[in-house]
Amino acid sequence: MARKKTKYVCQDCGYESAKWMGKCPGCGNWNTLVEEVDSASLKGRHHLGVSQQAVSQPEKITAIESRKEPRVTTEMKEFNRVLGGGIVPGSLVLIGGDPGIGKSTLLLQISAQLADQNLSVLYISGEESTQQTKLRADRLNIKSEGLYVLAETNLFNIAKHIEQIKPDFVVIDSIQTIYREEITSAPGSVSQVRESTSELMKIAKTNGIPIFIVGHVTKEGAIAGPRMLEHMVDAVLYFEGERHHAYRILRSVKNRFGSTHEMGIFEMKELGLREVLNPSEIFLEERSQGAAGSTVVASMEGTRPVLVEIQALVSPSSFGNPRRMATGVDHSRVPLLMAVLEKRVGLMLQNQDAYIKVAGGVKLDEPAIDLAIAISIASSFRDQATLPEDIFIGEVGLTGEIRRVSRIEQRVQEAAKLGFQRVICPNRNLEGWTPPAGIKIVGVNTVQEAMEIGLAR
Repeated sequence: MARKKTKYVCQDCGYESAKWMGKCPGCGNWNTLVEEVDSASLKGRHHLGVSQQAVSQPEKITAIESRKEPRVTTEMKEFNRVLGGGIVPGSLVLIGGDPGIGKSTLLLQISAQLADQNLSVLYISGEESTQQTKLRADRLNIKSEGLYVLAETNLFNIAKHIEQIKPDFVVIDSIQTIYREEITSAPGSVSQVRESTSELMKIAKTNGIPIFIVGHVTKEGAIAGPRMLEHMVDAVLYFEGERHHAYRILRSVKNRFGSTHEMGIFEMKELGLREVLNPSEIFLEERSQGAAGSTVVASMEGTRPVLVEIQALVSPSSFGNPRRMATGVDHSRVPLLMAVLEKRVGLMLQNQDAYIKVAGGVKLDEPAIDLAIAISIASSFRDQATLPEDIFIGEVGLTGEIRRVSRIEQRVQEAAKLGFQRVICPNRNLEGWTPPAGIKIVGVNTVQEAMEIGLAR
């Protein structure tokens, strides 16, 4: 009898080796290589529920007919926005998040809304029984006739049920519990996750069925399994938030059918998740009036402007090396902006501890928030509050200049809608558009000018 070939696969990054090693050369983690049977030695593997396709032929790009993919929309506008306008037929969407954050609740609500549109949905749970899923459905008051529930982890049986029912949508909860019989490694391993996702992708593309996959995350916050998993799917969504807080954020980090910077806000209620249509009010509702170190910035999350409060606390350091800490923004941006303030404005910050926080738990990564962070630091250092009706927008250069930002019209319109009266922004952004009535636009060229205007009394 022929001996099966084995290999050692890293369970964190998917690195393969012919021999065992204590430290993975790919990711540098220890004791992550596990022995698995080489899939190349498994002859005669069949494709589950997928017929062999004919060999495709190359075509001229000018001869290919362009057509717009139809999308299916749900009742949750936030969910539709994150996906780029709705669900694309045949797409494979991966949703990751911390345990207990609400991934199963969100997908069960989405499944019920689709079933209410006379569409058939197959919800496959590999972690819960059908009775447990029914208990959650009762709590969410779900009574949709077109929603089918299946408790199964064998991919061959799952493919058979999909072939029999022919659903319009499929939900897999979760991919780490699905396994293929011919692969000897345990469910959740790199080989099982990779091969199961590959077969699900073939089912989705061949039959035109959108499939949603739930993925577990590691303690570092990344989706568990090989990095290849995120490359295989069409869209990767992260469901973020604190379990002890009511608000959840659905963020798109990859989307072949839309923007990769969209964000949807949800609130966890007793009857499930409720979408928040105006997140700016949520992020600013607890803002302290007249507090030094607090500014408001209009940040773009995909196509939507969001007003967020940025807080700074600057205090004399008790140690030789002052601390620089940031929550919600890139931590390397704080010492850079403090160096600009010290060199170009003259603030003595070299012996000051600085703590930066974005209120509401949202994460900002665009350069347009630089000016708001710098003004917050200066405001806390001078113990001088900014006006509560001011908004600061702009990118700060190393020479102290304020650079142009994108989509200034949408940012200003959002500020005017919430009652703000003045926007301090780059001077080069004032051309080519008309601001809405009731709000004053002040253009600045340097950080020094912005401080003189924003901190003046």
